[in-house]
Amino acid sequence: MAREPCVYILSSGRHGTLYIGVTSSLMARLYQHRTGAFPGFTKRYDVKRLVHFEMFADMPSAIAREKQLKAWRRDWKIELIEVENPFWEDLAIGLGLEPLPTR
Repeated sequence: MAREPCVYILSSGRHGTLYIGVTSSLMARLYQHRTGAFPGFTKRYDVKRLVHFEMFADMPSAIAREKQLKAWRRDWKIELIEVENPFWEDLAIGLGLEPLPTR
């Protein structure tokens, strides 16, 4: 299985709770978040919608970017998301995952 280092941002909804993570397998990690496979922040706050992601050539670069984004102010994170995803659409659907159930 090829490693694909990635930094991603999940949201509970438009301008909702944000979560920034790093992974070597975005699809597997998204599945874990969406199914609530692990207890924690994203499960507790229902943060499942992929609103931004960036791919990297290596894991150290992805980890450095994750740390950078986590240190950013919230309004900077929102601006980053809205540059390419102004309506906060769930980008995971375009990657092949099923749409999240509506509440």
